[in-house]
Amino acid sequence: MIESDVGTNALFAFDVLTQRPVCQGCCYLSMNGCREGYEQHARARKPVGIIETRTLATVASPAMAMYSLNLAISELKSAPFGTSSGIVRVQVPIEEQVEAIDWLHSQNHLLLPRCFFSGRKHSPNGEANLVSVAGVGSAVFFSQPHPFSYWDWISIRRFLSERCPLVRAYGAIRFNAEAKVSSEWLAFGSFYFVIPQVEFNELEGGSMLIITIAWDNDLSWSWENAINALQETLCKVSSSIVNFPKQTPPTLILSSHNIPSKVDWDLAVNRALQMIERNDSLLTKVVLARSTRVVPTSNIDPLAWLSCLKVEGENAYQFLLQPPNAPAFIGNTPEQLFHRKWLHITSEALAGTRARGASQALDRQIELDLLTSPKDDIEFTIVRDTIKRKVEAVCERVVIKPEKMIRKLPRIQHLFAQLSGRLRREEDEFEILSSLHPSPAVCGFPTEEAQLLIAKTEVFDRGMYAGPVGWFGGGESEFAVGIRSALVEKDRGAFIYAGTGIVKGSSPYLEWDELELKTSQVCFEHAAQYGFHQVAQTGLASETKSRLQMSSTDTVSIVND
Repeated sequence: MIESDVGTNALFAFDVLTQRPVCQGCCYLSMNGCREGYEQHARARKPVGIIETRTLATVASPAMAMYSLNLAISELKSAPFGTSSGIVRVQVPIEEQVEAIDWLHSQNHLLLPRCFFSGRKHSPNGEANLVSVAGVGSAVFFSQPHPFSYWDWISIRRFLSERCPLVRAYGAIRFNAEAKVSSEWLAFGSFYFVIPQVEFNELEGGSMLIITIAWDNDLSWSWENAINALQETLCKVSSSIVNFPKQTPPTLILSSHNIPSKVDWDLAVNRALQMIERNDSLLTKVVLARSTRVVPTSNIDPLAWLSCLKVEGENAYQFLLQPPNAPAFIGNTPEQLFHRKWLHITSEALAGTRARGASQALDRQIELDLLTSPKDDIEFTIVRDTIKRKVEAVCERVVIKPEKMIRKLPRIQHLFAQLSGRLRREEDEFEILSSLHPSPAVCGFPTEEAQLLIAKTEVFDRGMYAGPVGWFGGGESEFAVGIRSALVEKDRGAFIYAGTGIVKGSSPYLEWDELELKTSQVCFEHAAQYGFHQVAQTGLASETKSRLQMSSTDTVSIVND
């Protein structure tokens, strides 16, 4: 007998006989660690009964690691834990270095939730040699239709510990939890986080295969449920890993549709400018976005797409988040929201965008134009100073260094500053997250006025686009801003998202070119296959030419994502 699970969407149900949440039409989901109701929250403030990491002997290959983990499951079943709740991570180091994205691609046959996260190469990432993480299944997931709250953060923290730093909950939060949820984003809820059942860690000089068991009797998910579900998942995981081609076969595009259209975009930008220029208006900037729906003749492989986006390298984050029976949210974002290591916090201000030059001389000319643009400086200052005030509200000794410089990516460049501070207490992590999102870089300034205008103007659902995406850990957490991203649906193509900042002096024409440039960063590697080659090249060329021509007349518009 299957009943609807109150508080979740139509994709989820509850099997009364097995006491297991079920994804209709696909797989078991383990347990939802987030509860409804204050009384339940009050009972769930304490950590689960046991949080433990076990490291087995190093083996030569992923196949041998699978063998070791199957033996470990048998041993765990014969000696169950006596606590009513807990989470246990069992990891096997592997001598062979395997790319996490190759391992995940080898699991494409599984109808299970999956995730991927790759941080910046030289940024603090918990373990010094951890390159990227891939996971399938869910030991425990956290999702609700209501806005992400302090109690939801507490629900996640129950399963985390400083003693087990690699037990992490990966996920994302909607840009605007109050906005109406469209069908393509329904499975994500207002937020979606997951601790994978089976996880693969790509290391510098090696790899690691991991299983995680989580249980909580109060959530109707016992040790027996958890260990049996894990064994069921692990038997389906492939230990045969092939380096798949990091490209997609040539594909014709059936249709491409922008929301808003060029005509509607011009009207929206002009309305925003009228509001910004009103004497009684507090609004100085608003970030308006566009959704581009692309439908090709054959399915898009989100992992192949994501692997091509990794060209941005050390200065960007790559991510994939896919609940069961749902589209995949993928992205390649250069923008950090915050990173926490114990009490130390870093955040970034990123504003102003230019294309890279075709030659070193042109690239330098474009860089100087960006550095000396008065309007870009105003925009950048708004973003940097707003983030500084928000960090100062919960941190001590806030330092900005550098205060303003150029951050260069392979095809674009931005104004950039880094801020750092020290949290007064670890519990303030929720405050820093909720305070920094949404930043002026993806929303506008002041925040409330910008959000109201976005809600009135945009007729599509941003979903997780421009929202926080990353992970919570015991002594460490890291979140990026979910820009340069797309939602990929099997048999339905993809939604590609881009945004640009509108301030006094902005031009609808130049801002549309900016959208084309931003879109090219998501689909550039697939330009020929997915019909964006002309769009990408036109966006890069016309945006660069227009801005250099107009910089002398001081009418360069401010851009952002």
